[in-house]
Amino acid sequence: MKKVFNIKSNKFAIMKMKTIKKLVFLLVSSLSILGCSEEFLEETNPVELSTDSFWLNINDLETGLTAVYNAFKDGSVLRIPEEVNRSDMSYPGWGRPNTSNVYWLQTFNNSSDAPNAKWAALYKGIFRANQVLEAAERLYPNFTGENIERADLVIAQARTFRGLFYFYLHSGFNGGSVPILDYVPTSTEDYYQPVSPSATVQEFFRADLEYGVENLPITYSEGKKGRLTSGAAIALLAKSYLYEGDYDMAAQYFKTIIDEHPYALTPEISSNFTTKDEFNEESILEIGYSLNYKEEISVWGQDQNSTTLNFTFAPANAGGWRSVYPSIWLNAEYRKEKLDMVDPRNTVEAPILQANGLPETYAEGEIDDDGNVRSEGEIKMETRPRRFSLRTSASIAIPDDEDTDYYLGTSAQGGQYNNSEHSYYRKHTNWDITDNEKELAPTFPRSGVNARVIRLADVYLMYAESLIRGGTNDGGVDEALIYINRVRRRSGVQLLGLNNTGEFPVNDHDNIQYNSNSLMEHLMYVERPLELCIEGNAIRSIDLRRWGIKQQRFQELSTKEYWSDDYPFMDEDGDPQTRWGSIVLTETNGNDPKSQWTEFEQAAANYVEELHGYWPIPNSEETANPILYGTN
Repeated sequence: MKKVFNIKSNKFAIMKMKTIKKLVFLLVSSLSILGCSEEFLEETNPVELSTDSFWLNINDLETGLTAVYNAFKDGSVLRIPEEVNRSDMSYPGWGRPNTSNVYWLQTFNNSSDAPNAKWAALYKGIFRANQVLEAAERLYPNFTGENIERADLVIAQARTFRGLFYFYLHSGFNGGSVPILDYVPTSTEDYYQPVSPSATVQEFFRADLEYGVENLPITYSEGKKGRLTSGAAIALLAKSYLYEGDYDMAAQYFKTIIDEHPYALTPEISSNFTTKDEFNEESILEIGYSLNYKEEISVWGQDQNSTTLNFTFAPANAGGWRSVYPSIWLNAEYRKEKLDMVDPRNTVEAPILQANGLPETYAEGEIDDDGNVRSEGEIKMETRPRRFSLRTSASIAIPDDEDTDYYLGTSAQGGQYNNSEHSYYRKHTNWDITDNEKELAPTFPRSGVNARVIRLADVYLMYAESLIRGGTNDGGVDEALIYINRVRRRSGVQLLGLNNTGEFPVNDHDNIQYNSNSLMEHLMYVERPLELCIEGNAIRSIDLRRWGIKQQRFQELSTKEYWSDDYPFMDEDGDPQTRWGSIVLTETNGNDPKSQWTEFEQAAANYVEELHGYWPIPNSEETANPILYGTN
């Protein structure tokens, strides 16, 4: 039997027919996630459910659909840490410059955990969707009235999810050539399918997504946030055309979302990264997680309810594992974002700091700039520009960000910044509501921060790319600038283009005349990585691959040199401290830098497009499936 549902176990390879017919691995965790009543758990053992006692009515279809949603919650569907590490966005944990992380080193292969786990999670979702669809086809003739509408909605969601899972397989594995299963296996042989050509897989998943476009609602009633919408189906379809290089078709789909769906950029970019404002107006596709601990589920099954990404990205002093933190180039790029000083959010009142990081204070009777007499010890304040952009402060933590707290202290207090840990990702963490992640999850690592998979800012930037790439003679540049600048203006960042032009002529611009080449360069190396870092399904890794620059990128970054400097600050007790070597410098500026940093030398030497551009088909699949490559 094909091992697509639990790669870590051999049990599926030796299952007998009577076990195949049961729903153990499909519904045991899903039913408990539903928040089942105690009466249900007492009366029925989900492990003993079979096709004879389930799939009997519309309620069973909706329960089965919940199992599909829970499959989407499995962290291995996105596998964010490993997807980030195989791009140019990170360093894998403390201990620079030495690491054994195969994803960052670009030495992974088909026996590595990430491709095996991701493959298994995606096919688990496909299996569950197929089971819902087959049951719906059998039961549909018996439905009348409202139940027909309910069944139609179940079918549309199940098909869209199947399309999503296959789109992720197509864009992630083996050049898009993977096995297609559009049925529920009923025999051992049914699990064995050969890989289909990439074009066939593409045609298959697009048919499912197109069905979702036509049959899913634009919005749901209150209390049903997080369900698949037609907007999500359109966005997935549009991405598939963008990834293929069909920019005109991609642009049409993206424009449909922009013009005909009720999405809007959130006023504050930070609304998209923590538990604050989840399922907001910018969200197109989002995975909902909860901090609740389900006692009826084993600790290793909590990934269908919560996430552990907060521990992956948080620093050690905040209870995290800091196993992924930003790359040096990304830190440096965030640091140099120029502010739009027309935006009042970029002006702050803050303490005047001395060279040792302590605030300046007044002497007894000293007169301030307004002519007021001050008392001894009062802190001197100044009105100044923000140290860093709102986008920078919402995305990463750096020690000298004096305008944004981190784990309920200053940014320097909230992270350790030792072992060359010059910054931390804020996304996916609870830095805004606790001083330690373990306080939120004392029994088992978990978090309720939702995973934002597709949001409107991403659509704006992909639409801009479609215009740039699909246009002729720079014809799409002006319109592309509109959508890029909408994203930048939301974060108070200086806009692109000539002064006094565009949709927001009074805002600060960089006064540069862009053409298609220079604007595309900006999208690739600045706008998309800074706006979307560690979000979605392998966004950065796929972007680098489809642009054909991944190997070149590693080689370019491996030649760059960076330096570090110290940052003095005041701790919680008011005592002076120093974060040694925590400030990234791109040049020495005549100072005496504390160390010299480089990165991606190993990736540049090891990366081979044919081996590492896509995930390989897992060795577990090759072992289990005798006809995988079309031979018996």
